[in-house]
Amino acid sequence: MLSVASRARLLAATALSIAVAAVAAAAVVVPAQAATETVVINEVESSGPDWIELTNTGTDAVDISGWIVKDDKDERTDAVPAGTVLAPGAYYVFGGPDMTFGLGKADAARLFRPGGGLVDTFTWTTEAATTYGRCADGVGAFTVTAAPTPGASNACATPTATPTATSSPAPTPSSSPGVPLPPAGALVVNEIESNGDDTDWFELYNTTEAPIDVSGFVVKDDDDSRTDRLPEGSVVPARGILLVDQKTATQPGFDFGLGNADRVRVFAPEVATLVAQASWTEHAPGTSYGLCPDGVGELRITSTTTKGAPNDCSLPVRINEVESNGGTPGDWIELVNRSASEVSVAGLVVTDSEVAGHRYTIPAGTTIAAQGRLVLDESAFGFGLGGTDAVHLFDADGETELDATSWAGHAATTWGRCPDGTGAFAVTAESTKGAPNRCAGETVVEAWPGGADVTVLDEEGTFAGDLSGLDWADGGLWAVENGNGILYRLTGERLAPSSSWTLRYPDGTGRVDAEGVTAVGSNVYVSSERNNAQGSVSRPSVLRYTPVASGGDPLAADAEWNLAADFPGLGANAGLEGITWVPDAFLTEQGFLDQRTATAYDPARYPGHGDGLFFVGVEGTAKVYAYALQESGAFARVATVDTPFALVADVQFDRGLLWVACDEACDGRTATYEIGPDGAFAATHVYARPANAPNVANEGFAIGAACADGVARTFYADDADTDGFSLRSGTLACTAGAEPEPEPTVSPEPTVSPEPTVSPEPTVSPTLPATGGAPSAAELVDDVRGGLVGPASVAAGGTVTLTVPRAAPGQAVHGWLFSTPTDLGAATASDSGTVALMIPASTPAGLHRIAVTDAAGAVLGWTELEVTAPHGAASTGSAGSTGLAATGGDGHVAGILAIAGVLLLAVGAGFARRARRG
Repeated sequence: MLSVASRARLLAATALSIAVAAVAAAAVVVPAQAATETVVINEVESSGPDWIELTNTGTDAVDISGWIVKDDKDERTDAVPAGTVLAPGAYYVFGGPDMTFGLGKADAARLFRPGGGLVDTFTWTTEAATTYGRCADGVGAFTVTAAPTPGASNACATPTATPTATSSPAPTPSSSPGVPLPPAGALVVNEIESNGDDTDWFELYNTTEAPIDVSGFVVKDDDDSRTDRLPEGSVVPARGILLVDQKTATQPGFDFGLGNADRVRVFAPEVATLVAQASWTEHAPGTSYGLCPDGVGELRITSTTTKGAPNDCSLPVRINEVESNGGTPGDWIELVNRSASEVSVAGLVVTDSEVAGHRYTIPAGTTIAAQGRLVLDESAFGFGLGGTDAVHLFDADGETELDATSWAGHAATTWGRCPDGTGAFAVTAESTKGAPNRCAGETVVEAWPGGADVTVLDEEGTFAGDLSGLDWADGGLWAVENGNGILYRLTGERLAPSSSWTLRYPDGTGRVDAEGVTAVGSNVYVSSERNNAQGSVSRPSVLRYTPVASGGDPLAADAEWNLAADFPGLGANAGLEGITWVPDAFLTEQGFLDQRTATAYDPARYPGHGDGLFFVGVEGTAKVYAYALQESGAFARVATVDTPFALVADVQFDRGLLWVACDEACDGRTATYEIGPDGAFAATHVYARPANAPNVANEGFAIGAACADGVARTFYADDADTDGFSLRSGTLACTAGAEPEPEPTVSPEPTVSPEPTVSPEPTVSPTLPATGGAPSAAELVDDVRGGLVGPASVAAGGTVTLTVPRAAPGQAVHGWLFSTPTDLGAATASDSGTVALMIPASTPAGLHRIAVTDAAGAVLGWTELEVTAPHGAASTGSAGSTGLAATGGDGHVAGILAIAGVLLLAVGAGFARRARRG
């Protein structure tokens, strides 16, 4: 599991390559496909107004009438107008009004012939400050240009290569041609990200006044067997930065992960001379390690990550919440320490809008604990805050501004960051002086309904990392380890390994990235993100195994359901995490809704699927999906469950509840779900981790069946093996009244590795918090379009991903469909400004308008949207119907449910184990 907020630990053994980008580009650019046509994509503008430039590099004119231009969404049909002929050396700019879609911050530009043949493609992972263009014009690799030049030759800066990946199976002999070695100290490792971003990465900094060519230099972590080489054209600019990134399915890069205690080393091509290195003993919590100042300072935790840009070495203290009217005992200002270490704030200066006249210096000796808060009261700072006012925070020099916020009227509650500590300022849901901010639409987090403590179970070094999914059955635990693809049976009081199996795919090959596990009858089902022998290729699969008692020998799967067709664009490190099984008898009794048909779930509709559905958690979308896995090898997605988390680490069905667990990215929180009156699983509670439990990388969660002294045991698997331990146990309070779940019928033998039948995904809008109300249709005029862009069309029942430039990261928004306003529910804007909204299956076909409003009902933007008839049951669906954002990383955006109340846990005191686990 490698995610936005998870540990970086990809253990892949495929061809190795490295992507680099100069600091001037501040982007990792995926090289364009080598063009076999004379017409190529030459320049791309994605920051508005968007356009794609083509050029003819050949000697003959080319008629490009009807050629299709697409972004990363396959359903695009925009065509070059009839009569368009591109002369040799000429340029053609494809944009509005012919171009009906917008280009995202992470997107693609693709050119197809009218019959569907791909001509050229270019993909990027972050927005260029100017444009992306070929340098040299028409024939070179893509890089960030000096300035946009639509319809003209590209403005190329001093070339900095965006190299094609290379691989070296063995060190290059010292006698081979190479580049001169840099002087000692000329290159330093400037910043390292090992656990917080989608990929691991590091920067090289050139401390000299001349560029340094590092082509062919070798990159290693603490493993001496690494042979990754920087490709030709890798140059560190004078006093500049070279970004070295990790490989993904769509981006070249180094093909290993950086661990919790690890190092980065860069060697000269002969692999004998070490030219730069940095090491650390644990992941930088939430940010990165960086030199402060750049290139010359000591390596320390940064305030924020600055991938490919100068390090953020500012004091990690920000204004977090302000009370300007009616506080107790008066006005107050709350500061927050966003770092994982205590910081001194002595000498910092706080002012209101009268910067020169109203100044308060924080007294000597004042500190803020790690992730802590400091409240400054009016009685201390000596001035009141007005209805139209501001707060400024200056460094100890009294001049360097660290943070500031202003407002145009007293807040009914307080003025604070939403989300807490990191988001933009907004009116809060309530005053939370000295505590985390409460924001409109946020989930209410309750105390864990069990013991405050957890206990280590395993002996030190038993697993050595990568322990992931857990499941309790027959008085013991099933557990999986993702790095080497191992299935464990854990038994005894301390649940030590009694048997283990190395997992293989049905053909006996591969190394299964085993992330989740659930036992059904005599079978064990494992959810996986990829084959670790091909670590950059997504393979989101459910595999079925029949373990033998002895363990030991490699165990081939009986069957595989590869769900990749349902998740186009899903990253190799963002796939299936947890898995659990829910009996049909429970689902039908509770009135579960089949979102494919928008009718009550009927198990007979899915012949040969056994007696229940499999619920899988997907890391990259932060959603849970219900699947019928059929004996023929076909599969059908029956429902989608949104979560309030940034990712899903594990799922369990226990005590009549669906449990969804997140790891340290969500502070170890767990949510429970029940089937509501509308037939959909709805969140009922979100719980904090046990009060005394560490916030570690718990990728596995399970609940023991038996109750003793009013509690059931809980189990946690720590992927990071913190302090040498991977398995911990806690408790969950029990109450009487649970009925055993029915014994499942084991699914008939499926066809191994079949071609899947994929079904579309209509969705049902959940019950959502109150909003500022629907805008009127008359408000949707051109002046308030707001630059909002989205797909040209979507099937009724599908999901659309919109880019809303006016929405701040983390902002709560609401969606509406017109002409008659239809409530599409609440959502939260992602870091890249995208919002995912579900189109009701009952929406009539035709041209509609889709609008996004803020919490107060003000229009943030709107655009046209063609809604087509729902897909038939045999349809292969579309990118819009999968619920996965096509930009790959924002797909987890979901409605945030307001959750309150107290959970009544249905735990039978005499329930020795779940009856379904035969």
